[in-house]
Amino acid sequence: MENNPLPLKGIRVADFCWVYAGPYCGMLLGCLGAEVIKVEGHRRTDLLRHIVTWPLADPAPTPVPPNQGMAFNSLNMNKKSLTLDLTKPEGVAIAKKLVAVSDIVADNMRAGSMARMGMGYDELRKIKSDIIVLSLSSRGQQGPQKDYAGYASIHHAIGGGAYVTGYPDDHPCHNMGDVDLMNSNTAAFAIVAALYHREKTGEGQFIDCSQVEGVTSLIGELMLGYEMNGQIPERMGNAHPQYAPHNVYQCWGVDRWIALEVHSDEEFAVLAQVIGQPELAADARFADMASRKKNEAELDRIIEEWTRQRDRDWLANEFCRAGLAAAPSRNGEDIYADPHLRAREVFVTVDHPELGELELLGTPWKMSGDEVQLQHAPLLGEHNDYVLRELLGLSDAEVNDLRQKDVIL
Repeated sequence: MENNPLPLKGIRVADFCWVYAGPYCGMLLGCLGAEVIKVEGHRRTDLLRHIVTWPLADPAPTPVPPNQGMAFNSLNMNKKSLTLDLTKPEGVAIAKKLVAVSDIVADNMRAGSMARMGMGYDELRKIKSDIIVLSLSSRGQQGPQKDYAGYASIHHAIGGGAYVTGYPDDHPCHNMGDVDLMNSNTAAFAIVAALYHREKTGEGQFIDCSQVEGVTSLIGELMLGYEMNGQIPERMGNAHPQYAPHNVYQCWGVDRWIALEVHSDEEFAVLAQVIGQPELAADARFADMASRKKNEAELDRIIEEWTRQRDRDWLANEFCRAGLAAAPSRNGEDIYADPHLRAREVFVTVDHPELGELELLGTPWKMSGDEVQLQHAPLLGEHNDYVLRELLGLSDAEVNDLRQKDVIL
């Protein structure tokens, strides 16, 4: 008998998600012990199977084989793969068989897409009364914009995040994949809550999760501010409504920056000592928080004049040793080399059948009990036989018939 099994061991997820937001949700559930079966068509695969996240040096785009997209391999670990053509009735019939032996069904398609295939919540709970269904659509299942498509930048814009992101004298800035991943975390949380509810009551759930509303939930204090005082929050760059200094400062070298923020007069006195200008703490322009905020531009100029002549990592060390909140702005190379992350074993080595060893980001948590053993993202159709024969009990003749009809790979 296992000691301290992973919390979702024994839970099965039928994962109809693709691109970013949905797949990462499924990966998180898989890392918690669930068996996640990714369902996709072999002629219309997950887009990320063919995408690399950096420009190649080739003069023309290089086709990426379906198992070698880097984003796909980062966001789909700990899953199995079943190929099904859901445009064919035979594919939908197999999908419903999978639902019958699953606990959770998840998709991030447009609102109503699953229902049009005969796989809406009302239909699925006839198959399994306590099924938990998550729909992670752009704008939810209800409302006048429910049929609209959307990706991360759209969700960030409509949700209000883009308007308050950027510099005061410039345009709104769109976030990209991080919006999707945030919504993935929200969706995974909702699923775990629904599982808890089912354990207590025996009832399934339909989770209508809007990615736009997921963005808006992150700026609740700004919405409350508008409701209370009628002021529309504007872009502030790296500044803060009250604190100063609060910015990202250029350091010596090319594109090297350090983030620094000061929250009290005492901290500012320490900063003034560190940069060799203790007299700034008594300067009427900077003697208290309100004065520093009023003269923020001049204060930023003084600080950056000093930081631009010094190494970023040396600065971070000096500031932190003095008890200040500071950190380097890091790129991918910095993160991979970070000794703290290495000590925490944030990166894991996964053996990929086609790409060999890949060093990828593991789970963003550490839990006591069984360790999460990360497995490579599934090859397209890698687990067709397991799902069709072992889980669903199809015969050789039935599997061969599906293959001849091009329903499966």
